[in-house]
Amino acid sequence: MEKTITIIPQSVSYTISSKVKDYFILIKFTLSFMVVFSSVVCYLLAPNVEYNLLSVIMLFFAGLCITGSANAINQTVERKTDALMKRTADRPVAAGRMSVNEANTFAAIAGAVGVIIMWYWFNFESAMLSLFSLFLYAYIYTPLKRVNAVSVIVGAFPGALPCLIGWVAGTGYLNPFASFQGLLHNGEVSHFMNYGGYILFAIQFLWQFPHFWAIAWLAHKDYDKAGFKLLPSREGTTKFSAMQTVIYSMMMVPVGMLPYYFHIGGILSFWVLLFCNLWMVFVSVLLVIKMNAAAARRVMFSSYFYLMIVFLTLLFDKI
Repeated sequence: MEKTITIIPQSVSYTISSKVKDYFILIKFTLSFMVVFSSVVCYLLAPNVEYNLLSVIMLFFAGLCITGSANAINQTVERKTDALMKRTADRPVAAGRMSVNEANTFAAIAGAVGVIIMWYWFNFESAMLSLFSLFLYAYIYTPLKRVNAVSVIVGAFPGALPCLIGWVAGTGYLNPFASFQGLLHNGEVSHFMNYGGYILFAIQFLWQFPHFWAIAWLAHKDYDKAGFKLLPSREGTTKFSAMQTVIYSMMMVPVGMLPYYFHIGGILSFWVLLFCNLWMVFVSVLLVIKMNAAAARRVMFSSYFYLMIVFLTLLFDKI
């Protein structure tokens, strides 16, 4: 007796939800949200910016498009290495659920839309800075990951540029050495109009090193399998690598005092930033002492909370 095989077609809603889920993975939505969050906060921290919901939405959407474009290109370039690693094997391009052409088409459209919005709604400077950030991440940092650990330093630039992009979107000032002519406010020169974005950039730039090296410590075997050189030491999870997290965390302490010195935030944010930076030094020192996954995980989770606490406190305490 022959068996009858019944084929149940997938519902349209299931197909659509699966495709939407793949696009969320393609743009690395959680990571992109964090990046755009810092850009929006830095925009709102600009001294001449008042809260406007529509402008915030436009900046958020443009930032999501640009960051999503960079992440999509990253996944097409790294599709073969992604397939080798457990944590990335299910990404849509690596798993074969999405073609390279589809991902690249999305990246081109999303990137163009994001840059155009930045240009039209905000200013030319922030648009070009956004385009440069996309290029640096997708075409310099991404291929460099398999060449040398210096890629982490290179990648930290596009990782921190959203802070500067947000500030420039609000102020229109990109050159820190530009003349202060025309920056008069209530009869006084607003010196920090030029420097504020670079201070916020520096905070996020330095933060990335303990954050990323903690992740690389935990995922070292996966990264090594794919040929990625991301920890400072060639041997991987060594004392030298752990010490680098301490060094960069210590550098965060004096940089964290600059927002108060340049009148971006008040005394409350000064003490909160000081505590958060000292805490990052503390957990990084624990990694050097214990040299295990639990200590690296503590650095990683501390860094996640750090960025949210620091930027929200600066925004709350804005001068």
